[in-house]
Amino acid sequence: MNVGDKIVTNKKTGKYIGEITEVFPDHYVFKVLAVLRHPAQGDLHHPNEGDVPFFHERKALAYLEQTNIPIKTVKPFDGEIPDYKASLQAAVKELMEKLQPADTLYAKKSIEALNSIIKEYELMYNITF
Repeated sequence: MNVGDKIVTNKKTGKYIGEITEVFPDHYVFKVLAVLRHPAQGDLHHPNEGDVPFFHERKALAYLEQTNIPIKTVKPFDGEIPDYKASLQAAVKELMEKLQPADTLYAKKSIEALNSIIKEYELMYNITF
């Protein structure tokens, strides 16, 4: 893959569409163009558990944010790239809809964390959920 190629990749528990901006032997640098899956909330070492020492709020990578990703996590993307704000909103909505029916401590803490993050997103991107 080369600089300028559009890709799909996972970063932690989020999934993104982006563009390669630098190529290295073992990784790429990519800039975020859209969010396909919002990152899961909580402790990555204890997924789906609410009773953990520190329950992390995890935001999606920001529009045009650049980050390193291993080459093995990258797939080419050749579709139409959605608007970042609309993709973020859809990804948050999808995660909320998945969590709301669950009556678990993890789901409750995740919804609480997402509600906090949504307030920041509204300020940053002027969108409503």
